This record gives sequence, structure tokens and C-alpha cells, in this order.
Amino acid sequence: MKKSIAIIGSGPAALMLAATLDENAFEVTVYERNSVPARKFLVAGDGGFNLTHSENIEQFISRYTPSYFLEKSIRSFSNSDLRNWLNDIGIETFIGTSKRVFPVKPIKPIDVLNAFLTKLKNDNKELIVKADLTVFALGGASWSKTGSTGDWTDYFTEKNIAIIPFQPSNCAYQIKWNPNFITSSEGKPLKNIAVFCDGIEKKGEVVVTQFGIEGGAVYALSPKIRQQLNKNNFAEILIDLKPMLTTEVVRAKLNSTGNKTISNLLSDELKLNNVAIALLKSVLPKEEFTNTALLAGKIKQLPLQITGMAPIDEAISTVGGIALNELDENFQVKKLPGHFAIGEMLDWDAPTGGYLLQGCFSMGHYLAQQLNDGKNSTEEKSRKQN
Repeated sequence: MKKSIAIIGSGPAALMLAATLDENAFEVTVYERNSVPARKFLVAGDGGFNLTHSENIEQFISRYTPSYFLEKSIRSFSNSDLRNWLNDIGIETFIGTSKRVFPVKPIKPIDVLNAFLTKLKNDNKELIVKADLTVFALGGASWSKTGSTGDWTDYFTEKNIAIIPFQPSNCAYQIKWNPNFITSSEGKPLKNIAVFCDGIEKKGEVVVTQFGIEGGAVYALSPKIRQQLNKNNFAEILIDLKPMLTTEVVRAKLNSTGNKTISNLLSDELKLNNVAIALLKSVLPKEEFTNTALLAGKIKQLPLQITGMAPIDEAISTVGGIALNELDENFQVKKLPGHFAIGEMLDWDAPTGGYLLQGCFSMGHYLAQQLNDGKNSTEEKSRKQN
């Protein structure tokens, strides 16, 4: 006899779970309060539909905080496995120059969603009223316009299940800019830089905004920045404006032509753009900006102080939610046997670039495999006893 499974929520983790469960063993219902499923998934495609990342598995796993939490799931259903799985349902992907993985054109988020829904329909996942097992996949607390509000926490708190308060991640970070700098540089990028926080480095680019900075190079440092903000009410990051050059080479280039102004040296010899030069002028006192020995060091390590985070609803993702120690190794809620939780509603973190989606897909796939194997093991044991 089939067991019934109710999946509450219809985001990536939920859809992968539903699509991977054995239809011969389970009757599956996906419950969604919104008029359409996976709304945050659809909105995520507005900035470039990045499904996963192609880097090697060891480096991939290290991107998660805490990395141990998702290691089994990622190894069980890796970035390569996801690409193969998507191809099987008609979604062909390619690896971009950034090593991120995208669907081939003209595939859009709605096409990927429809491919999931078609598979569920073809697998005859039918509506039921009562369930033997329940899986919560209720999402985090950012992008409330998509229904991701985090308003489900009271249900678990009432059952004495620890909830970590939600905080923004992969968001803009506040910096109190010099007014002259923001007037000339707002909305402009700092490209080909490296950003450091608490010993962790991320290369890429950021965009200067009235609020502060945002972009992939700072999003990836969210755990470290947030940790410092929570502890000190401020965080320090270091910007390397020329990560491909050593301090010695930078100093030599600054000293190579004696007749040029400092600004011209920065532009002509180091190829810094106007935003980088304006940033140096705004942050450094005149005596440091005009001293090439000191300036070289600051080009390689320019300190910036972060004073806050963007509002949670403006964040790409959130941390917080159900504390990880409330779950067993197969995502079952320890205090609610037969109930599971997956996806962004759990207290884990990952940068943009495909890691968030991959984490959700892997959790859904891993849980489905555990439930499939558990059902098969139960049936095999029953046959042996008979």
C-alpha cells in the first residue's frame, strides 16, 4: 500500500523532492498557498537564470555555511547530477565564462518550472487529504512579494522547536560614503577586484550605491560580515584594487614616471578606472594618497567600514529559521516524527552563483532518496517475514 506524503510549499527543494519520490511507493501532494508555485524561483531569473555552478565538488561544498550540513546532500546529488537530471526533463544547460551554469536560450524560469510540473503530472502525483508523512519546504523571509515571508515560525515555536531569528544574506551592505564620492560614483562598478573579510577572499566586482556596496564579491562574504556586525555593530572589509599585482609591482609602477600626477599614474600605469581612483581619494588622507609607498599598500588593502545590512525583504536570501540541531541526518524534525523540513527555512547560508538553488535541489533529491530507500527496505523486510 502506498504511503501518502504532503509537501508544504512549492519552491525548488519541494519540487525536486516531489519529482524524485517513487510514484509506485508514494501518493504525493504539493500544497501551495499562492496562486502559482515557486514564485521566488521565477523572480530569481530576472537577474540571469543561474541554476548551479560548475566548480569541483570539494570547492563547491566549501561555499556553504556550515559546510557539513549539506555535504551529504551535495555529494549525493551534485552540480553535475543536477545538469544531467535537468537534461533528462528537457532543460539543456551550458557553462558560462564565469563557470556558472545556465539554461540554453531561449529557456526561461517558467520553462524550467513547467518541466518540473509536467514531470509531476506524468508521474500521477495525486491530491490527497491526509498524509502519513509531511515535508515542510516553506522558504526563508526575503522577497515577501513572492510569498516568502517567514511567517510560519510560530507553528514550530509552539512545539518547542528552536528558531534562529532571520537575518539578510547576499544583500547590500551599508557604508557611509564621502558625499563627493557618491555624487561621482553612484551606480558604477569596481571590477576585477578582490574583497577580504576576516581572512576570506572573494574576487569579482561590486557596485557602489547610495546605501553602500552590493554585488557578488561582497555577497560571498556575507557570513563573515554578518558575524562581525552582530558582534561589533560594524564590520571591516579590505579591497584589493589590483589583485593580479603584488605590492612591490604596484609600488614600482607608481615610481616609474616622476612627472605624472598621482591620478595619472593610477590611470596610466595601473589602469585603475575613475571609480577606483575616486574611492582612494575619498578614503585616504592627502598625505597617504600622495605618498607612493603608502598608496601602494592601500591599493592592495583599502579598508572600508560596513555599518549595516539592507532590509531583510531586499536581500536575495536569508539565514535563520529552524536550528539545524533540531533535525536528524535525514532532515526529519526530531520532535515531530514523520515530519521533515528542507530548503531555505533551515539555518544555512550560501552565496549567489547557483549555490542556493543547488543546495535546495540537493536537499529535495537527498530526502526523496532516503524516503524511497526506506520504503523499499520496509517492504523487503515485510516480504522476508512472510
